[in-house]
Amino acid sequence: MSARISTPFGHALPPASRHSVAVHMGPWENVEKYGSDSSSVIITLSNAAPPMKPPKDIAELGAIILERIGAENMACYLFSSLQSARECVEYSTSERRDSSSGKKSIPQDQITIRAFTAVDRFFAVIFPHDSIASVAGFWNVSGAGISSRFAETALKHINRLSEVPILGNDAVRPGFESIAHRTIRERIAQHVRRAPLVIDLPRPYADDVYLFQTGMAAIYKPHTYMLRRSKGTVVLFGMALMDTLALFEEFGTGFKFFGNGNDKDLDALEEFLEQEYQRENIVKAIWAEFPANPLLATPDLTRLRALADKYEVVLAIDDTVGSWANVDIIHLADMLVTSLTKSFNGYADAMAGSVVINPESRVYHYLKSLFDHYHVPELYVDDAEVVEKNSRNYLSRTAQLNHNASSLVQYLLSCAEDPDSAVKAVYYPSVNRSVASYRKFMRPAAPDFSPGYGCLLCVELEDLPTTAAFYDNLNVHKGPHLGASVTLAFAFTMCAYKDRLEWAEQYGLKPTQIRISAGLEDTEMLVQDFRVAVEAANKIKHHNPSVT
Repeated sequence: MSARISTPFGHALPPASRHSVAVHMGPWENVEKYGSDSSSVIITLSNAAPPMKPPKDIAELGAIILERIGAENMACYLFSSLQSARECVEYSTSERRDSSSGKKSIPQDQITIRAFTAVDRFFAVIFPHDSIASVAGFWNVSGAGISSRFAETALKHINRLSEVPILGNDAVRPGFESIAHRTIRERIAQHVRRAPLVIDLPRPYADDVYLFQTGMAAIYKPHTYMLRRSKGTVVLFGMALMDTLALFEEFGTGFKFFGNGNDKDLDALEEFLEQEYQRENIVKAIWAEFPANPLLATPDLTRLRALADKYEVVLAIDDTVGSWANVDIIHLADMLVTSLTKSFNGYADAMAGSVVINPESRVYHYLKSLFDHYHVPELYVDDAEVVEKNSRNYLSRTAQLNHNASSLVQYLLSCAEDPDSAVKAVYYPSVNRSVASYRKFMRPAAPDFSPGYGCLLCVELEDLPTTAAFYDNLNVHKGPHLGASVTLAFAFTMCAYKDRLEWAEQYGLKPTQIRISAGLEDTEMLVQDFRVAVEAANKIKHHNPSVT
């Protein structure tokens, strides 16, 4: 058994970092609290990262800005581009905020943008403090704010802080283009081209790779690029991270959700696309995760591609969970979206995202023109340097992540097959009904790497008492992240949808499910830690046989 987890509640995951993007959430009682009132838990966290709340350096820089300009009873959010700052204002002043629970749109004359510089230019969106709930939605969901490293650098040179004029557009800024940026783009293109399933197809190069400051921004920004050209409905096929759902609900003119992502949903999607076509309504894009988060169902990409072609819809695939090392799907996607924060970076200490445009796509030139026209670099150089360094061992780390996840699945499956066990089900691409859809796109084995099924799995317990016992006795860190060097357990449904359990259940999500992101620990010790947790759950089951 591994050493007991000693990270305090609300503190950064090891290796502890000033810029950690994940925190330890502690015991089951915090899951209950978070599901009931997330803000009451978030406010107590010592470390946090968007989308929870601005990290300490960002909050400190914002406070200095407000003090410097004498803005009492005001609040602000900080952005590295004028584009993002303007989008924040547009969001906050939209009449759509009036229909959101507990939110009201901000009058145009009560919100403003001001520009500052210490090292690099940045923008403060300033508004009344009592309107923070209306503006926070943009910060939390879009992922478009400044990074904590940007704020740290500004704080180191705070004596040079000054307000500057707002220019008409975002000029080229040295802090957002560097050798590290170019290296990351080249490395991503190399991984996407490595061990291809289909030979002799055009493959992306560095100029087809676009970087963003977060994984959410890598979804939000292309979504807005397309909507700037023309309005239309967006489809999300299959379950996804709760922030992705919120993004499409909050931004845009139409959203259609097919949350199970199975063959029945494919039939329903085809019917929907045909109806919209007959009505001459525009469907802009189909978005899907490969596999889906958190139950790891894998969509039928071949049929999705056929539907996208038939109805002239952009197909955007988020491959963060599957990961480039394991799967090759660029030839079926128009856009390949990835959160670099996860397994590519691998150490939960930097945020970034990427979009790769498929040069073989029928809409390549359309997408390329959008990105070249609207894309503003916002991944800060200090973050890019960390991601570049961490991603050098991406393949070897992915191999260990795959191995540990697969080993946990094998053990938990053996438990699920025992009627006396509190473990009822295990979800993983290799054991789900959709396994054929995943295996179809696994890369060929190569001397440097053999593909697997990723780091993410989900285990389902019998009832809430056994779930709580499993969770509290599981000697791993607890929190909402994946692809880190340490194993993480996250009560996905309870934290995200405790107040919407009936809604979640129709998509297979249950409060008795715990999502697991396998880390790099010793495999035998990790399995033993899970064995202890299962035994604790079994004791609860056998001592409370009437509990359902």
